[in-house]
Amino acid sequence: MTKIFKRLWTYQVSIAIALILMLTELAVELVQPLIMAKIIDDGLAQEHTETVILWGSILVGISLLAFAAGIINTFYSAHVSQNFGYSLRKELYSIIQYFTFANSSKFASSSLITRLTNDITQLQNMIFMGLRFLLRSPLLIIGGIIMSFVVNARLALLLAVTIPVIILMFIWVIRKGGRMFKKVQGKLDFVNNVMLENLTAVKLIKAYVRKRFETDRFIFASNDLRRNTEKALRLMEITVPLLLFIMNLCIIAILWLGSGQIAAGQTQVGDVVAIINYSLRITSSLSVITMLIMVVSRCKASADRLQEVFEMEEKDSNGNENASKQLEINGKLEFKDVAFVYPNTEYNVLAGISFTVQPNEVIAVMGITGAGKTTLFQLIPRLYEPTKGAVYIDGTDIREYNLDSIRKQIGYVPQVSLLFTGTIKENIRWGNPFATDNEIVKAAKDAQIHDTIMKLPMKYDTRIGQKGINLSGGQRQRLSIARALVRKPKILLLDDSTSALDLQTEKELLRAISTYNATALLITQKISTARKANRILLMEEGKILAYAHHDQLLKENKLYQKIVESQLGKEEASHV
Repeated sequence: MTKIFKRLWTYQVSIAIALILMLTELAVELVQPLIMAKIIDDGLAQEHTETVILWGSILVGISLLAFAAGIINTFYSAHVSQNFGYSLRKELYSIIQYFTFANSSKFASSSLITRLTNDITQLQNMIFMGLRFLLRSPLLIIGGIIMSFVVNARLALLLAVTIPVIILMFIWVIRKGGRMFKKVQGKLDFVNNVMLENLTAVKLIKAYVRKRFETDRFIFASNDLRRNTEKALRLMEITVPLLLFIMNLCIIAILWLGSGQIAAGQTQVGDVVAIINYSLRITSSLSVITMLIMVVSRCKASADRLQEVFEMEEKDSNGNENASKQLEINGKLEFKDVAFVYPNTEYNVLAGISFTVQPNEVIAVMGITGAGKTTLFQLIPRLYEPTKGAVYIDGTDIREYNLDSIRKQIGYVPQVSLLFTGTIKENIRWGNPFATDNEIVKAAKDAQIHDTIMKLPMKYDTRIGQKGINLSGGQRQRLSIARALVRKPKILLLDDSTSALDLQTEKELLRAISTYNATALLITQKISTARKANRILLMEEGKILAYAHHDQLLKENKLYQKIVESQLGKEEASHV
């Protein structure tokens, strides 16, 4: 929690102003009972109208001062809390963007959304209320007790005995409440996860007629959140009446003892009124603290959750900080005895992977589902780190390169084509923010999507729905490829990105790619694609079975022969 709040140092001037204004309000509140006592004892009791007018005017004046201080304090408190939330959200989002896949898998998308929104909001509330009330309330309690001793030590002793009991109760509630609200935030994660899944898979839910099941699942998650929230809030709400009961007993005791002292001539009416006034102000402050306990408890739970994300930053370093490898790469790629195990598993997805790709070569990667092809691709832009061995580009371990530098020279098209809400031009330019219109058109032509775009009503300014919902699978694939090509990459990774293309379109696409000064690796199941590559990397169960040209594999590798026969037929395969 302290690590998170260290970032408040940026706003030290605004915080200092807010605290000074808060202390001004506090000073006025502590002085007011004394002035009221003087008005009663020296003015009303003695029938001195001038004294009443004088001290009454002073009372009104300092009350106006406290009012102005409170208004300005609110402005600065809001300024600090909102800017802190903005900067924290910005920093957190930046860290998430640099997550490796291994780190991303540790947090559900719904959980990250909750942390970026609800959890940061809890911290903002804590900061605002902290600058507005948090310090003021305990200081008012301490100051009220001290001033009570100044007025009448015997009566003040009752307050001094009561307050520590209440403080111990508060400490217990904060600890207990912190654990309960952390659980509440976890339940909120689950509700958001169910909503996210349902909104993403709405077509599938309708197709399988699972609306009732998914509705029940959401109701269950929502009820679970409600029950845990009620339990946490119930603990907080019990504190208020218990607090008021203890403080009212204290006030009754002060009135009883005070009346006896007045009757015995040991104190004045104004002094008893001042002590009661301080008691009431302390009671009011304790009520505020009760509310603040809930805010602090939720804040602590949220801060711990945010800290979990910030700690991931250290585990996803931006390359070797002592290295300055930001040179333009040539595209030579080497895997040396690479093995990989996914986090929290023991199964080797890749084992003993070693091969070399020369600059500008085209390599087809083939193998059955689960062979480790996609995982192999994800090691190249360091979306995952090898468990063993190393990946080299131009003879240098990729961990020696600056992470941004290496990724900017790689064009990666994943298995599932993901487009963003916006125009076609914006989606292609997303791959290279500095691309000109001519470069965008060239990339679209090379990706074999230009003619299709020109048939659309708004051409390149046609808006795409969320995830490209208004485009076909083949159109989405080609736009994703255009987005990679506009980067002018030195290494191009196509993860089964031509599966929805017909043979002629695919042929033209591969011909266009060959004109780029790029090393290309293509995951494919099509023999028609593989045979055009310089070599074929054949994988099975995370290992390399063969690495050779189509003709050589056709002669020497039985698995490859079976793949060819399954696609072309035995008779035609013999003539390939």
